[in-house]
Amino acid sequence: MNSSVFSAMGLAGLDPAILFFVMLFLLILAFVFIILQSNKLRKLERKYNKFMQGKEAESLEDEIVGLFHDNRMIRSENEKNRKDIIDINRRLNNSFQKIGLEKYDAFSQNGGKLSFALCMLDEKDNGFILNSVHNSDGMNYSYAKAINAGVADVELSKDERRALEQALESTSR
Repeated sequence: MNSSVFSAMGLAGLDPAILFFVMLFLLILAFVFIILQSNKLRKLERKYNKFMQGKEAESLEDEIVGLFHDNRMIRSENEKNRKDIIDINRRLNNSFQKIGLEKYDAFSQNGGKLSFALCMLDEKDNGFILNSVHNSDGMNYSYAKAINAGVADVELSKDERRALEQALESTSR
């Protein structure tokens, strides 16, 4: 077969049967791709219908807008909680966290250890020692001594020192 088109393309000696089989192969290949794409489209359509089942597009949009609104509320609550935690930590640093109590008998009278030394310290070991001395006449005398960074500003008695040591050690328990 002599064709001017085949001659122009350099295929003048091409057998028409080969051309027919190549075209048939390409046609079958195209049908296979169409069938595969049709199956994928059908699966996607089933998934979409299942997703939209029982929901109108408008109500679905309302759901999504509601979720965005909830997300904003959660973020603002989270920010508020973060600020509250920072404030609580700041306040906690200034509160008394370490306590030591030493009960003793001030005058060795076997009176039931009615005297005591109470030490209260914050996180930075600042605070006070309150010493309450009870005597045999039923009188009670109280003294307060300042503590800065774990050190007293005046000399401490042995009972006050024990109360201070208890308070300083109370965080390691």
